[in-house]
Amino acid sequence: MALRECCRLFAGVVPRLNSAVLPVACVLPRRSLVCSSLVRTLSSCSIVFLRKLSSAPLSTDVDYKQMKKLLAAGRSVVIDVREPWELREYGFIPSSINVPLGQVNTALQLVPEEFKEKFGDEMPQQTDNIVFTCLAGIRSKKALDTATSLGYNDVQHYVGGWTDWVKQEGKG
Repeated sequence: MALRECCRLFAGVVPRLNSAVLPVACVLPRRSLVCSSLVRTLSSCSIVFLRKLSSAPLSTDVDYKQMKKLLAAGRSVVIDVREPWELREYGFIPSSINVPLGQVNTALQLVPEEFKEKFGDEMPQQTDNIVFTCLAGIRSKKALDTATSLGYNDVQHYVGGWTDWVKQEGKG
């Protein structure tokens, strides 16, 4: 009976995939585990469906070969989120901009002139492809999450980071 009630409530709501899916969960009886399970399933399905319709890349992870292609094409902004002393001591990927992880949130909210003055390069636009990198892919993932929360849609991170870059470049 509860399943029939849920199906009746969702009829007409699910095909639209709008925000009406979430409020329905609030009016469903708490004792109906089937209904709440269905709500969670439908909500996650709609998120997956909408993600597939978005222009954001399907994978946020970039490997060495993809990074080389992105750099060669010149269509991506590479932001290294390590501390400046790390870049001086270990090196950096050519044409990358250094914005330490602790400054990513504020840096991506600056006006373009302030960004250029502080970081020495053009500020990426929210529509630009941005690839974050660090030493081993941990800080770059945090930077990706920060940029996504600020409305940047086409963001990725170099999983292997500087460690992988040096290893791969040595092979070439």
